[in-house]
Amino acid sequence: MRAVLHDRYGPVDLLRLGEVPEPEPSPDEVLVRVAATSVHVDVWHTVTGLPYALRLMGNGVRAPRRRVPGTDVAGTVEAVGEAVTRFRPGQRVWGETVRGIQWRNGGAWAELVAAPEDGLVACDDALDDTAAAALGTPAVLAYDVLVDQARFRAGDSVLVNGAAGALGGYVVQLARALGASRVVGVDAGDRLDLVRAAGADVTVDYRAEDVTRRLERYDVVVDVASTRPFREWRPVVADGGRYIRVGHDHYGRGMNRITGSMGPILGLLAASLVVPELPRPGRTTPRRERLDRLAALVAEGRLRPVVDRTYPLADVVPAMQRLQEGRARGRIVLVP
Repeated sequence: MRAVLHDRYGPVDLLRLGEVPEPEPSPDEVLVRVAATSVHVDVWHTVTGLPYALRLMGNGVRAPRRRVPGTDVAGTVEAVGEAVTRFRPGQRVWGETVRGIQWRNGGAWAELVAAPEDGLVACDDALDDTAAAALGTPAVLAYDVLVDQARFRAGDSVLVNGAAGALGGYVVQLARALGASRVVGVDAGDRLDLVRAAGADVTVDYRAEDVTRRLERYDVVVDVASTRPFREWRPVVADGGRYIRVGHDHYGRGMNRITGSMGPILGLLAASLVVPELPRPGRTTPRRERLDRLAALVAEGRLRPVVDRTYPLADVVPAMQRLQEGRARGRIVLVP
């Protein structure tokens, strides 16, 4: 079958289209014929191998263990493993192809991919494959950030810094869908239309205003852009509020090539022992439950994927270049 091949770490232009054997699903896996897949920040990390510490997360230290990148998929079930009970051949699905940590190749940038059963969910009839492929990792991560890490409660006020990107946009949408009293989105002025479309009550152009100098305080502050230290955000976190730093490395610009954003995040984790605005790790919603909840919100029209543009699989390099240049207005989707 045709697939994007990732033979060594480095610039995205090393990716190429080639042929690999069709995958065989294990007992708990589903073989999906890929109708659409997508690119996102975590795949950029995996392809470039940056920061170096992420290579220790299972993708391979010197070279990728698995040759085909990609973690998000939308398509049709081709076959199922003997232990699979939720899906059948011919059924449309969307979801993720990796188990656990995202910083590894998941095989989705191909004509066929084997994915774990608990990483997939049935696709709503009203959702086309391109839109379904634009959910996946950013939507799942947004749920983790807002619900599991920030412990969002209906009625909370929420500020999202970096609200126009894939992850930030889903955090804004989820906050609105789950009952936030007020959602404030911060991004560049020429991208604030995306933030308003996602459901923000108020938008702030960070180039024109320093939102940390406002008198308003928020129950949840989600810092996707991660360009400023926590001490500068602390004054706008309400009493009993929570601050979450996502750790965006901005495609290598100014990034520590060894640890990336892991250093500041580990520092915040240690500080959470004494700083009440930094929530300690707690219960994580099982992935199957997350996907079911996200799919329900999509079916209700309260969570809407936004697609920037689509590329054929053979044009994976310009697709990745558009991603790392920060020009995308929504998700970038690949079509085999």
